Amino acid sequence: MRTITLAVLFIAPAFAQWLNLPTPGIPRTADGKPNLTAPVPRMPNGKPDLSGLWRPDLSPYRFDVIQDVKDEGVFRPAAEALFLQRAVNLRHDNPVTHCLPAGPQAIFAAGSTQFYRIVESPSVIALLYELGDFRQIYTDGRGLPKDPNPTWMGYSVGHWEGDTLVVESAGFNDKTWLDMVGHPHSEYLRVTEKFRRADFGHMQVQVTYDDPETLTRPLTMSVAVTYAADADMLEYVCSEDEQDTKHLVGTAKAVAHPSPAVLARYAGEYKFQDGVVSSRDFYGPDQIISVLQGQLYMKDFPLLPQSETRFDSTAGTVEFHLDSSGRVTHFILSAAEGDSRYDRTR
Repeated sequence: MRTITLAVLFIAPAFAQWLNLPTPGIPRTADGKPNLTAPVPRMPNGKPDLSGLWRPDLSPYRFDVIQDVKDEGVFRPAAEALFLQRAVNLRHDNPVTHCLPAGPQAIFAAGSTQFYRIVESPSVIALLYELGDFRQIYTDGRGLPKDPNPTWMGYSVGHWEGDTLVVESAGFNDKTWLDMVGHPHSEYLRVTEKFRRADFGHMQVQVTYDDPETLTRPLTMSVAVTYAADADMLEYVCSEDEQDTKHLVGTAKAVAHPSPAVLARYAGEYKFQDGVVSSRDFYGPDQIISVLQGQLYMKDFPLLPQSETRFDSTAGTVEFHLDSSGRVTHFILSAAEGDSRYDRTR
């Protein structure tokens, strides 16, 4: 089970980058290092120039768009049912795993291992993703198509509100996912992004999903992005081998069958204490363990019991620890990056 988990989540390889090629024309400090706090560069029309190579900070939203308790239950019943179906079969149909475009998920790129390049001109802004996808954001005053032909990456138009670039996208097909864990969307999905460059090296991107078919209300999150100086993107080719991938995923199985009382004692709130920082940033610093219809969940991840204390999921292996009185004190999340400890807070 653990081998399957790692293969599904980390099928993308690590990306090497060009070395010893300083980015020309960027501000630098006296010692030659990139000056990421220098003023925002601007286009001839006075608007911020967003051009450059950017790296999204590690964000748990790429893995799971539900990170706040207030957002629990935001998906409509049919969408939630489809999500749970994907969870049980270990995300077998994840388009990215099968070398298909990422769709809205590309907004978050892939944390610290993948880049995207922004190329800005007066009438169109291009985003080139290291995974091979691209987007065109038209800033020539046109509106969104009334009846767009559904595509993997959608159709985007943008306008400036002060120094903030507001991008509206629609026309997505319903084959892509909002995140890696499998939250769905329909062809009615509309995405609004707000790009604001704070200084030369830092940008904040606010993302709002609005989909009346799958969401009860718009869902908003924010992603930090950092300029990637003295680096470059390398060619990436996804070569799917059905003979291999069909063995990597399948229906998850429970080996043990803890009693309802045992499951109930694990329910509560937990906070990251120590361990792998990238794991904390990827899965989130806070975790909620709950029981729903006899099934234990860590946020949106079904936990499949392998013993009374150890559970497997697509997030990794969760091992609960108890004190001498039988009270649950913490759990250890073992993922590809390493082990992380989450202490019980409630």
